[in-house]
Amino acid sequence: MEPSSAVVHTDDVAWNHAYFDWGAVLTENILRPLHRGEPVDFRPDAWISHDRAGSITVPVDVDFVWVEGTGIIREEMAPWLDASIYLQGDLDDQERLLVDRDGDSSEQREHVASWLREELPFMLREQPWLRATLIVAGPSPVDHDPDTELVVARPPSL
Repeated sequence: MEPSSAVVHTDDVAWNHAYFDWGAVLTENILRPLHRGEPVDFRPDAWISHDRAGSITVPVDVDFVWVEGTGIIREEMAPWLDASIYLQGDLDDQERLLVDRDGDSSEQREHVASWLREELPFMLREQPWLRATLIVAGPSPVDHDPDTELVVARPPSL
């Protein structure tokens, strides 16, 4: 039997809540229940107040739970994570991908600017690359074929 998994997106936890101040919400409503062996069916307060349909769900019988998103690799999350992967990327490439995905309206540009005003200090404070179990490098000066090869580096020793 193949292992099963579920994905929790931090963007769903943070939606209309906060860019990075969502650690306690994630821990109390998703990670603690999972560690107790309970299923998750969680509607964040912002989903209720903004009438967003659905919920964040994780069945009890999955073998792996992937929690993805910027900000998950931080000191307060360390007790709840068995392993972590830091994806290093180029800021210009990330901005281009956001425009491709979400458009280039003035509202979207302001959203990205607001995000970066919080993300950059957060990243400098938490330094997730130092806590990561594995680092996957994005565009890199290392000579390799990006279509067929992946450059992976071990995190520096703490």
